[in-house]
Amino acid sequence: MAMMLSLVACGSGNNGGNGGNGGNAGNSGNTGDTGDSGDSGSFDGTIKVAVAGPMTGDNAEYGIGFANAAHLMADQWNADGGVTVGDKTYQVEIVEYDDKSESDEATTIAYNIVSDPDIYGVIGHFASGICMVAAPIYQEAHYVNISPTSSHADYSSIGDYIFRNNTVINVETLTGAEIAINDLGGTKIGVLSIDTEWGQSAGNAMEENIASLDAEMVLRQEVSETAVDFATEIANFQAAGADVIMIAGMYGTVGPFIVAMQNSNYIVPVVGCSNAYTDQLLEYAAQAPDIDVYAPVSFFAGNPDPAVQEYVAAYTEAYGAAPSALTTQAYDSVGILLEAIERAGSLDREAIMEAMFETDYPGMSGQTTFDEIGDAQKVFTKVTIADGAWTVAE
Repeated sequence: MAMMLSLVACGSGNNGGNGGNGGNAGNSGNTGDTGDSGDSGSFDGTIKVAVAGPMTGDNAEYGIGFANAAHLMADQWNADGGVTVGDKTYQVEIVEYDDKSESDEATTIAYNIVSDPDIYGVIGHFASGICMVAAPIYQEAHYVNISPTSSHADYSSIGDYIFRNNTVINVETLTGAEIAINDLGGTKIGVLSIDTEWGQSAGNAMEENIASLDAEMVLRQEVSETAVDFATEIANFQAAGADVIMIAGMYGTVGPFIVAMQNSNYIVPVVGCSNAYTDQLLEYAAQAPDIDVYAPVSFFAGNPDPAVQEYVAAYTEAYGAAPSALTTQAYDSVGILLEAIERAGSLDREAIMEAMFETDYPGMSGQTTFDEIGDAQKVFTKVTIADGAWTVAE
């Protein structure tokens, strides 16, 4: 374990997303063997796994978390002897790509990935809009693509090589609406959504779920993903009588918003999405002590299960902070892919894809199976912030 953690802390992978030749997906057809170019010790070759996400920019925390988790999982597999395919064993190599949360960059990266025949799966991207741009390229090239976070309803239906290790947004926001209405007793719900494709989709799902639980959505407001001044929105929610606010936004929206609520003396609970469950939000919550914050998550670092605590300890020692739910979904995604490769018994891309549908994986983000279109089935835990830390909501 000490050797593994040392490798994890030092290894940062290749930041391959800065280039890209806009290659041709047709050049990446099925390959049966990675050859010996990546030989290391007793390994017969190297299987590469691409991790694509925002390594820089406003959402860099999420992309870096994906990469950290992927390196941790790969090092654990390598320490245990690698991936066994037939009578050969392969070392796992994580290759990082920075899409900067930009569609053009994601397109370039996707073509770059499918031009490398030694890459056997893609973990990413982060934002649903970016995922929707890149996924058709992976589908055409027959590269298994697992997004840990894409919640757009149409994402996995892009093709049979496209999977998600999270639930669709209407399922997640239903749990959020249950917190707001059933647990907190809200009757007049306000919805704040960011002006991205994901934010609009999540906001729409919130509206539908609020109505399904016989509560009233009194006001929906949309803001820029980079907004930091919410005085107008807070005044509007107050005037509408909203007694709970649901937010379809990252922690960078939720955090400044609750601080603005505190400063405006507008004291009502806030319910975010799973992407709000980060240590960074705790810093904002410290400035808004009267605002109760909740979120539904598929993974909670405080889970007393010994396997979860061993994982949390390893990740924290390697990277200095506990893993988030989204980071953990990336961690599990790598394990799911590698198990599928072993189950396939070959490096044929179609065989790997078919093995993905046989997944029954006991991951840190819950037992994971995929339905007929590649959607993961998850159970959510309701968490809140108390005494400066995340905890299970009563």
